[in-house]
Amino acid sequence: MIGWAALGLATGGVAVTEVRAARRERAAGAAFPPEGEMLDVDGRRVHVVVRGCGPDLVLIHGASGNARDMTMGLVDRLTDRYRVTVFDRPRLGYTDRARPGLDRVWSREGETPQEQAMLLLAAARQLGLRQPIVMGHSLGGAVALAWALADPEGISAVVDVSGVSMPWPGTLDRIYRINGSIAGGALLPPLLAAFAPQRAADMALAAIFDPDPVPPDYASRIGVGLTLRRGSIRANARQVVCLRVAVLEMSRHYASLSMPVEIVHGEADIIVPPTIHSVPLSRLVPSANLVLLPGVGHMPHHSRPEAVVAAIDRACVRATLRG
Repeated sequence: MIGWAALGLATGGVAVTEVRAARRERAAGAAFPPEGEMLDVDGRRVHVVVRGCGPDLVLIHGASGNARDMTMGLVDRLTDRYRVTVFDRPRLGYTDRARPGLDRVWSREGETPQEQAMLLLAAARQLGLRQPIVMGHSLGGAVALAWALADPEGISAVVDVSGVSMPWPGTLDRIYRINGSIAGGALLPPLLAAFAPQRAADMALAAIFDPDPVPPDYASRIGVGLTLRRGSIRANARQVVCLRVAVLEMSRHYASLSMPVEIVHGEADIIVPPTIHSVPLSRLVPSANLVLLPGVGHMPHHSRPEAVVAAIDRACVRATLRG
């Protein structure tokens, strides 16, 4: 009798959690709907925002983010002279997983930067983008570099902002290890989606921006609830878990990149330390130009947007001069 009662309580708890998670996910979707259009790319849905006129520029957001991380501030600084295309990466925001089967609950398989790049490259070709500059932030930086390695003649330049580009020592944060595991990825995301308080999200944002302040309207505009959906939590963790092996392989080929590569990184970034990533990258890529920002953390496209815009403009000039 006691065993059946315990089973009933556990089952009821799971049901309540799933219902509450689904309700919060619907609320996030209603509050933060797609800002752009949905493309069908070989049966996969890709969310894209296109604004402005001029040479093509692609912006790729980082981990735990979505296109709004770019559209809430950076895009408006660029649309007077670029046609800016912003993508949601797979299962972040409103883009589908890069291939079938990755949304399984009991799994740990995630898209590599190479797989993400190929999906976004296919979307870019469908949109008719011509020789774009590809800018990526954080994990999006790894995707931008993977894009450049996969299609070196098809892009004009790369701008890597606080990008993950090299294998790192040590282990990932515990939350990634748990959510990226088979059992943890099945069990913890529903609890986070259902019960994570706003205070926890605020603390996470403060850690990501540190030592820079979080912009006052960031949490209300970025759509934190989109990141806290069960599928997005799983996808984000699984993509991070497979990242180290992927960039290790990519790093063996960086010397082949001949297009202009601009690198911008905050010296105070402890999320993706520049001494581990951008400094070694700049030594491997013959065409790299590295700008280190003293006292700046992981989010320079918000805390020092003028430096990121200047890097994009330099990349455009260098690409034009290169012919």
